[in-house]
Amino acid sequence: MEAKTTESDAEPVVCSQEWLSSLPKAKGITEDYTYQYQGFWFGSISLKGLIDCQQHFRPRQNDVFLVTPPKSGTTWMKAILYALLNRQKHHPQDAHHPLRQKTPHQLVPFIALTKPSEYDSFFLDSSSRIFACHFPIVCLPKSVTEDDDGSTNIKIVYLCRDIKDTFVSLFHFANNTGVRSSPISLEEAFHLFCQGTNLAGPIWDQILGYWQESLERPNKVLFMRYEELKSEPHTQIRRLARFLGRPFSPEEELMEMVDQITSLCSFGSMSKLQVNSTGHLLPGLSNSSFFRNGQVGEGNKCLTPEMAAKLDHITQEKFGGSGLKL
Repeated sequence: MEAKTTESDAEPVVCSQEWLSSLPKAKGITEDYTYQYQGFWFGSISLKGLIDCQQHFRPRQNDVFLVTPPKSGTTWMKAILYALLNRQKHHPQDAHHPLRQKTPHQLVPFIALTKPSEYDSFFLDSSSRIFACHFPIVCLPKSVTEDDDGSTNIKIVYLCRDIKDTFVSLFHFANNTGVRSSPISLEEAFHLFCQGTNLAGPIWDQILGYWQESLERPNKVLFMRYEELKSEPHTQIRRLARFLGRPFSPEEELMEMVDQITSLCSFGSMSKLQVNSTGHLLPGLSNSSFFRNGQVGEGNKCLTPEMAAKLDHITQEKFGGSGLKL
């Protein structure tokens, strides 16, 4: 069954239980069940947030959308974006920097968890509105993706990582939170991941959508890889700053501003902060669950050779001919 669209000339979707029951349903990884909408899979909370965003989001000048597959460096990039865009007002070495007082999720909200009436309330102390989401590009509001006249200059930053590492991180996350009613086994999670019924999956389709858009509109979409951000953070942060129209000045380079942002936002620094090790983003979803280890190559260590080979095969098959390599 095809889900309704949310274009201006279509009947608005009401995300009711009755409407949810009309959608294809499958088991999920981080939630017990997911629902298929516009070709991708979402939990009920994420889907409600998506519908709200599609129907009520109104762009503003210099808005930034950070998009990731779940467990692909979202929290890290939230911190980097906030520090980068607000570096004039909040120096990275300031002992009272907002990132030392609040979690990245408080400063850069998930739009799926934010009521439309609260879209502006998070950014009273920020130079730009920065929203995070896991939405595929076909699901983003058209006001975000079709800003062809440049009137609002909305930028989309997309970050993804090795598929095997993403899956392993997602599996641990699912069992380290209280969102599921019961733990999920590695084998079942792997089966569902390969089927694509995880949040915002199939992951390959989501990644390809942003990859292709970044090739067609490089001034609109910046495609970034987690592994490159880990291995060459200074180069990638400078690249990000240029894309956002906020390049580092010669004076900032002399004062080692890139180093300071890198240090402030590092896994080691952020995971030690009390604000990130206590409290909850949502009931059952602790702030500490977003800081596990952030390592590269964990997929090859944790998966059986057969599992790793299967994910590599699917990835090669899905990305074949696209020019994309992860």
